[in-house]
Amino acid sequence: MKRIPAIITLLIIIALLVAAFFGIKHFATQPKSEYLQGQVEARRVMVAGKIPGRIASLAFKEGDSVTKGQVMAIISSAEIEAKKIQAQGALNAAKAQANKAQNGARSEQIAAAKAMSERAAEGAKIAQTTYERVQKLYDDGVLPIQKRDEAEAQMKAAKSQAEAAGAQYAEALAGARNEDKAAANALVMQAKGAEAEVNAYLDETKILAPISGEVTLKISEEGEVVGAGSPVMAITDLTDEWAVFNLREDMLKDVTKGKIFDMYVPALDATVAMEVYYIASAGDYAVWKSSKESGGFDLKTFEVRLRPKFPVAGLRPGMTVLWKKDLNLKK
Repeated sequence: MKRIPAIITLLIIIALLVAAFFGIKHFATQPKSEYLQGQVEARRVMVAGKIPGRIASLAFKEGDSVTKGQVMAIISSAEIEAKKIQAQGALNAAKAQANKAQNGARSEQIAAAKAMSERAAEGAKIAQTTYERVQKLYDDGVLPIQKRDEAEAQMKAAKSQAEAAGAQYAEALAGARNEDKAAANALVMQAKGAEAEVNAYLDETKILAPISGEVTLKISEEGEVVGAGSPVMAITDLTDEWAVFNLREDMLKDVTKGKIFDMYVPALDATVAMEVYYIASAGDYAVWKSSKESGGFDLKTFEVRLRPKFPVAGLRPGMTVLWKKDLNLKK
C-alpha cells in the first residue's frame, strides 16, 4: 500500500513524457507557416520649376493634400521682369514701324511733294518757252549758238526736275512698298514671339502641382535660391500604391499576371486582396540564393508587384506586407 503513491507518480511522469514526445513530434512534422516580406510603394513626383530664381512663397507644407494644378510655390526672378519690359518695348517699336508702312506718308508730306511737283512742272514750262524764243532768235541770226545751247540745257534740266518731283509725289501717294510692309509685319511677329516667350517664363514662376496627392517631402524653404529643375517638394499619390516582393525563381510557378493573392498588412492588422500586375522580365543577378545543397544551381530573384483590388484605408508607402511562402492562390 505504501508503494501505490510512488507507482501513480511514476505513471503520471511516464504519461507526461509520452505526451511531450507526441507533442514535439507533431510540431516538428507540422508545416510551418512562413511568410515572404514585401513593402508598399506609391507613385511619387518631385515638383520642380523650369527657371532659376528665389522662392518667394510656399503654399503647402508636409502632410498637406494638394490637387493637380494648384500653385505650390512662386519663384521671384528680376531678370525675367526686365526681359518682359524689353520685349514690350521691342513690340511697340515694331508695331509703330508697321503702322508707318501701312499708312504711308503723312498728309503734310504728300502736300509738300505735290507743291514741289507743280512748281517743277511750271519751271519746265517756262524753260521750254524760253528755249523756243532763244531758238527763234538764233534762227534769225540775232543770238549766238552759245546762248541757244544754254537755253536748251536749262530746258532739259527743268524737265528732269519736274519728272523727279512728279515721281516723289507719286511715291508719297502710293506709300511704302509691299516688301517694306512685309518686312515691318515680320518684325511685329518676331517681337510678339519674344513677348510670348517671356510670358511663358513668367508663367513658370508659378510652380503647379503635377498630380493630386499628399506633400510628403519639402526640400526647399522660402528665400532660398533654386536652379532650373531643382526639386522644391515631393507629392505622393496615395491612390496609386502597390506591394513589391522579390521572389526566387522556384516560387514563381503559380505566380502569373492577373492572379489574386491574400496579403497580410501587420500595420493595419488586415488581410488585403492584391492582384499581380508586373513580373520582372529578367532575373536580378545581384540578388540570388545558392541552392547547391538541393540541386547544384543558383536561384535568381525576380521582382513582383501587386496592386490592391480595392482601396485600402490607411495603407501607406513603407508598410510591410506579408505573403505566405506556400503561395496558395485565392483565385
